[in-house]
This record gives sequence, structure tokens and C-alpha cells, in this order.
Amino acid sequence: MRQNSITVITPILQDKAADLKFQLSGIYRDINEGRQKELAELNTIHFARWVIIDDRPDTTPKLVLIVDFDGSKSDLWEGLCSDHKTLFDRIYEHCEGYPSHHHRTPESRKAYFSQYIVKDTAVYVGAPKRTLPQILKERDLRNFIRNFVDSKSWKGIPAQKIHDEIREAVFAQSGFEWVKEPVELPSINWLGMSLLVLLLLLFLPLILVWILFVHFFYERKDINFTLKRSDLEITELNTFEKSEDFKHQNQFSQLVSMKPSKVRLITIQALFIFANALIKFFFVEGKLMGIPTIHFARWVMFDDNKRILFFSNFDGSWQQYLSDFIDKSGWGLTGIFSNTAVFPKTNFLLTGGAYDEEHFLAWSRNSEVKTNVWYSAYPDLSIKNVNNNSLIRSQLMGPLSERDAVKFLKLI
Repeated sequence: MRQNSITVITPILQDKAADLKFQLSGIYRDINEGRQKELAELNTIHFARWVIIDDRPDTTPKLVLIVDFDGSKSDLWEGLCSDHKTLFDRIYEHCEGYPSHHHRTPESRKAYFSQYIVKDTAVYVGAPKRTLPQILKERDLRNFIRNFVDSKSWKGIPAQKIHDEIREAVFAQSGFEWVKEPVELPSINWLGMSLLVLLLLLFLPLILVWILFVHFFYERKDINFTLKRSDLEITELNTFEKSEDFKHQNQFSQLVSMKPSKVRLITIQALFIFANALIKFFFVEGKLMGIPTIHFARWVMFDDNKRILFFSNFDGSWQQYLSDFIDKSGWGLTGIFSNTAVFPKTNFLLTGGAYDEEHFLAWSRNSEVKTNVWYSAYPDLSIKNVNNNSLIRSQLMGPLSERDAVKFLKLI
């Protein structure tokens, strides 16, 4: 079973937007205080969020639902529209066209949501092929091993012997029979990467000509983002910052508009094709562009490709998260977001932009949108924890050399 994702954007009844915000704030409070159980009871949802966008008098407000989950979309909807329908009824009765109380059935709810599903443009998963139950069980395994190791003195005992005793202790527990089941850890697809490199080399002359064309005929005419953090509205900044850093994990939601040009659309779509190939073939071991803090991230082009939503679930602070992106993949951020309206000044698609840290961070805050509800199934785990726990399980099974046993103990 692999992870899946879904994005749903539904119109909100204009006179119900305030009531919906109040309802969502209550749900988010219940999640943070441990009272909201429906999402957890499905046992398939890793992360979920609701975000209200277009909340202005001159337009129809919309509710965005983002879910990262295990299994098929049909199974997800079956659970949300049947077993946990109360939660969704509380939320979506504020939206246009949602079935009235007497006409709400699992089928009518699923038919409603099917109208508003938006295809994800690119999705990154930090721990591919790890289901939610697997992540939680491997967390419990690691905690058991940690407690077992801490309970004894191991001075002078070889690492191999410690590894053997840990394995014996684990298998002596009745709740860890599942550890013996083989676990598949993703690895880089070098064949796929080789084909991707060959394609890039084949199209390199065209790519270079395209970059020059974009620079001289588009970038030099762009309206650039020139505000600094001190120029932004302080009340909105405080709203974002008040919802951050309560846990090890954080989230980010962003809404930007495309530059009105067919050339820009072709450019960004080509970059997303490239990004999806890298995500599938190369970024499968817990790091995106060298950044080891992202659980799930996605880009969604919608509104006839005129706008882009970006969502991320990550470890650490907002500032550190974006600084890592700038340091390790500023060219990737610049390549994609330079095709959106009012971005910091870019040259040749891949330079400037995100590397102008002061303006880029201000631009990121300026284009951020409030996340009304955010749910994480394992807020105590970093993505590094998740991947390390899988390695612990995998390396627990077979005999290890002394050197490998030392490395194993460092994972605990």
C-alpha cells in the first residue's frame, strides 16, 4: 500500500464564511487538545488541513481540503463520507451545493466531493512506502529498544552482542511479531535517473535557448517583489507566527498567481515534469534537494492554471525551513516561482529570486495564507525519525558485522 494525496476546492456560501471559520477554529482547537478523533480513527491519514482562500467581498470564498493518506481514494472517501460523516457534515454544510440534511448519504456526499477534486501538480513524500500503521509501530519498536538499552550497562560489550540481545528482547515480546515481516525501503532508481540525464542532454540546446528567450523577452520586463519584512502588515505576520513552533513539526500554505503568459505556463509545466521525475527516481530517501525535514509537500495548479497552491509539512521552524531551501535548492525554487506574479528579481530562470533572501522571505510571508485546520498523525516524529525507525527495523533482523552493529546502535 502506498501513500496517496487528494486536493478538494469547494465554494463557500458567502453568508456562511464567518460561521465556517468559527467551526474550523473549534475543530483545530479540539485537534490540539486531543479531543478530535475522527481523522485519527481512520488510521490512514498522515496529514490533513483545511484552508479558506479568496475570502474577499468581491469573490466567492473557497475551502481547500488537503489530505495525505494511505490506500485508494475510494477507501478514503468511504471512510470520510460514511464512518466519519459527522465531521464533514459540520464543515461542508457551509459550502455551496452540499446535500441537505435529509438527502445526505454516503453516495450523495461522495458525488458532491467528486465535482471539486483538483489534480495535484507535484507531490513529494519524505518516507515513501511507509503506511501510517507502519510508522506508528516502528516508533513503538524504537521506543522499546531505547528503553531496553537504557535499562542495562553495556560497558565493554561488543556492538554485535548488544545487537543480538536487542533482537532477542524484541522477539520475546508478543506484540512485535510483525517485525519479522520483510520491509521494503525505497532506493534511488539509477536507470530512471540515467534516462532523465540523457533526455536533458538531448534537449540541452533547446533548454539554453529557451532560458535566454525567457530572460531577454520576459524577465527583464517583470514587475518584481521589492518589499522587506518591515514593509509587511504586522497584524498578519503576528497571525502566522502565533500558530508556529508549538510542536516540532510546522506547516506552510501559500497561494500565488501565475504571470499571464503562455511562455511562463509552458516553462513552469516543464519544470514540474522535471520535478516529478526527480521525486520519483531520486528524492526517495527522505531528502528533497538535500533538505531532510519535509514529510509531505505539494504544488497544485488550479483556476485554469492561473494560480498555484503550495503546501508543506515540515520539521523545525519556518525560518530554518525556508533558509534550507535557499541554501540547498534556491535554483529550484527560483525556477518554479519566478513564473508567478511579483516574485523577487530573477535572471536566466535559476539565479536571483530565492537567493535574494531578504526579499524572498518577505515574499513568502506575503503570499502565505492562513491554515484554518492542520492535523498530523505523528507530531512527535521528525521525518528523520520516521526513516531511521524503518532502518532500525530492517537492520534488526539479520546478523550484522561489528562495524554495521555500531552504526545500528547510533540509529537508536
